[in-house]
Amino acid sequence: MLRPDNGVQVYLYAEPVDMRKSINGLSVLVEQEMALSPNMDALFVFCNRGRDKVKLLCWERNGFIVWYKRLEKQRFGWPKTEEILSLSGEQLNRLLDGFDIFNNKPHESLYFDSVS
Repeated sequence: MLRPDNGVQVYLYAEPVDMRKSINGLSVLVEQEMALSPNMDALFVFCNRGRDKVKLLCWERNGFIVWYKRLEKQRFGWPKTEEILSLSGEQLNRLLDGFDIFNNKPHESLYFDSVS
């Protein structure tokens, strides 16, 4: 489970991203749109237009890591801005846990007996 601490740099790309993008496509966004190096010690966070999917990209010593989270119900709280935002590790954890860190409201908990 991903649990970044407050010491990690987190950059949130606020524009919607095509979730078919993988490491190469997301790295290009970091370099060209965010004007940052994808190899820096940081997490880069991307969300789709429907705000129900999030991908995180980071470089770790000898390769890239991509984390992916899909919500079954509800949406991620996402800023309405075109700016690149910097978050703390705690804010990222709250965002991934379902809190709307921009409006301070959590997602409803869901419980499944089966996924089908």
